[in-house]
Amino acid sequence: MLRLPLPSSIVILALILLLTMLASVVTGALPLPWMDSLSFLGQRLTGIGGSTLEPHEQAVIWELRVPRTLLAMLVGAILAQCGAVMQGVFRNPLADPGIIGVSAGAAVGAVLAIYFSPPAISQWTIPLGAFLAGLGCAMLVYQLARSQFGTSVLVLLLAGIALSALAGSLIGLISYLADDARLRDVSLWQMGSLAAADRWRLWLLAAAAVLLTVRFNQHAPALNALLLGEAEARHLGINVEALKRELILLVALGVGLCVAAAGVIGFVGLVVPHLIRTFTGPDHRALLPLSALGGALLLLLADLISRVMIAPAELPVGIVTGLIGAPFFVLLLLQMKGRF
Repeated sequence: MLRLPLPSSIVILALILLLTMLASVVTGALPLPWMDSLSFLGQRLTGIGGSTLEPHEQAVIWELRVPRTLLAMLVGAILAQCGAVMQGVFRNPLADPGIIGVSAGAAVGAVLAIYFSPPAISQWTIPLGAFLAGLGCAMLVYQLARSQFGTSVLVLLLAGIALSALAGSLIGLISYLADDARLRDVSLWQMGSLAAADRWRLWLLAAAAVLLTVRFNQHAPALNALLLGEAEARHLGINVEALKRELILLVALGVGLCVAAAGVIGFVGLVVPHLIRTFTGPDHRALLPLSALGGALLLLLADLISRVMIAPAELPVGIVTGLIGAPFFVLLLLQMKGRF
């Protein structure tokens, strides 16, 4: 297995991410020339030079594609880090926030806020509802899977499946009762979309990404100790239960805000940490920052595919990540079956 040093891995991923960002800005239903687009971006960021793009082309770049690109990167980075943390907490590669029901719970909270709250305050109630419901599902799954012998992965997955089924039924009920306008919003949340990128969502997710990145990386040594087992981690002086509660709370916060901003986008937290682990190993001091870069890259590529696959129309990005992640999940199950 090839293992790359952390600085080299960061540089490689950062360069690929930069190229993908540029491709995301110039690619879409309205193709734009690369050099003119780069000149316009340089002029907007530095105030130096000019642009030969038409006003409507400038608006497409600055008002639509740049916010969408940034939103994809933030959501992908948060979901990938949350996936890496969940896998470390439960010491199992299948512990993705979507698979254990956190994303489905957050979606129910967001949908309830869409249905019941007035539009004037929905920008506040939707994130709050998504966070509270995601946190409730996370804590419920954790309590069901927890026992005196540790955390049962089988119970974890079964509880996640049950909660996801219940969440799907609740969302179906709300969809049946909703009017046409709210039904469209509910459908958008279920499939995942980055089309609603705006400054408010970007600032909110940027603040959450900074908070989560700092706290997750501060707990990286403790997560490494958990890989040895809960008893061993306790012998090293780690308060395991307090650590789990804080990390689950942070994961619920991150997933809830991502669901509120972009709907349900699955498998990012499952796929990215595994791919990163292949090249860097299980050390969370490297895994977490590289997962952030890898998650941003994966979701940005998925969004790019969703915009060009059936252009000028576009697929919901959650469908694209599902098409990527579901086969990966099956391969992972087959790999684990072979081990046992």
